[in-house]
Amino acid sequence: MLFNSIDFAIFFPIVFLLFWLFAKKLTLRNILILISSYIFYGWWDWRFLFLIAISSLVDFIIGQKIYKANSKKKKKGFLLVSLIVNLGFLFYFKYTNFFVDTFVNAFTLFGKQLEISTLNIILPVGISFYTFQTLSYTIDIYRNKLKPTKNALAFFSFVAFFPQLVAGPIERASHLLPQFYKLNKFNYNQVKSGFLLIAFGLFKKMVIADRAAIIVNQVYNNPADYSGVEIIIATVLFAFQIYCDFSGYSDIAIGTARTLGFDLMKNFDSPYFSKSITEFWHRWHISLSTWFRDYVYIPLGGSKNGKYKTYKNLFIVFVVSGLWHSAAMTFIIWGAIHGAIIVLEKATKKVRFNIYSKIGLGKKSISSNLLFSIITFSIVCFAWIFFRANNFEDALILISKISLENFTILFTDQLYNLGLGKNELIILLIAIISLLGFEVIHKRKNVVNLLREQPLFFRWVFYSIIIFTIIIFGVYGDNDTSQFIYFQF
Repeated sequence: MLFNSIDFAIFFPIVFLLFWLFAKKLTLRNILILISSYIFYGWWDWRFLFLIAISSLVDFIIGQKIYKANSKKKKKGFLLVSLIVNLGFLFYFKYTNFFVDTFVNAFTLFGKQLEISTLNIILPVGISFYTFQTLSYTIDIYRNKLKPTKNALAFFSFVAFFPQLVAGPIERASHLLPQFYKLNKFNYNQVKSGFLLIAFGLFKKMVIADRAAIIVNQVYNNPADYSGVEIIIATVLFAFQIYCDFSGYSDIAIGTARTLGFDLMKNFDSPYFSKSITEFWHRWHISLSTWFRDYVYIPLGGSKNGKYKTYKNLFIVFVVSGLWHSAAMTFIIWGAIHGAIIVLEKATKKVRFNIYSKIGLGKKSISSNLLFSIITFSIVCFAWIFFRANNFEDALILISKISLENFTILFTDQLYNLGLGKNELIILLIAIISLLGFEVIHKRKNVVNLLREQPLFFRWVFYSIIIFTIIIFGVYGDNDTSQFIYFQF
């Protein structure tokens, strides 16, 4: 079920009303959450509900076993069962065809042709997200950072919690699970801020992301037909498309949970204002980057064993991050680019600081911050080419054609041949500028708190403008356009 669908517009008000009707009865409330979450997920394909149920059951039992085990060896054995079951599901559905193709191609290099066809495997929506979420539970118990729950209903509800089930944020059991043990009191300001966050998310998704997708799809699906500035325009718009699509989903997820009295972690923090790739990953998909830090980077040794092993660990984490997104060479390269730049930034930190100080960029100023933000954004956009390209060959074609040779397109009607007419393009640019302006204001003062300080009339005018903007200027396209990008991961 999509957040931006009629189905969800009918589904959520019913859940919201029933939730607060049962709010004083914890068991009934959690039963409602579990049933609602399974309906929400099963709306796409009910058969894959068995995967969530099995994963939940296995980790609920394994969590108890790990905690009660009287030796390190037994604890490791039980943890291994959890890893095999969860990662087994993930690898089968997500990576089987990738490794079959790689195996066949390897033999082709030696002149051998293997007749092995890939399997018709459907990727379950959100499997990468809820797999990581439930794994954090058993790993934290193994590390003695968490005690297992004896409440199966609460645990199953935690794993399947519908606001963030299919695209995050990837929650930790230590943060979200305890919230299923306590009753929530209706708080008007909390509920109102939740609905406001939902509106912001829908604005990002429907007004910006889905509109930008029209140009992005036109150019990236036909790379041989475009060149120069056209590819640059499409790439920059993809940067905003994927940001508004994914952060929009996170806003709706966090807002939806907040209207029910639940608190989800922040997943984005104005990433395109970052002044380095390292900073970018402190602001982009925060729940994933911190998961990899805690469950991959630190177990590899982190930064404890010298700088060269630190660089190796960082690079491995980002390559694995690329592979987590999708089993394709383009995503591995995307991850490797970010990993290589972060290693370079870490290795040259002192040298760069000395150089910047000598040329007047050492001190923080608007001009230096703007310069570093533009450089960082340019690197991020270059990496996005591999992320968005349909395949490796298309990515190379797109990169080879980047230039400023036909910059005059910006001043002619040829610009409107990319998929959006003049008025639609103006709407998109105004929406992007408005979003960036909003983020600048939000960094200085929380917008929700700022709104509370305004007169009642002003607040409702503001709410009405957002609602009507979504209704009037939202893009209502086919399923390929309205689908959230991260559903495929």
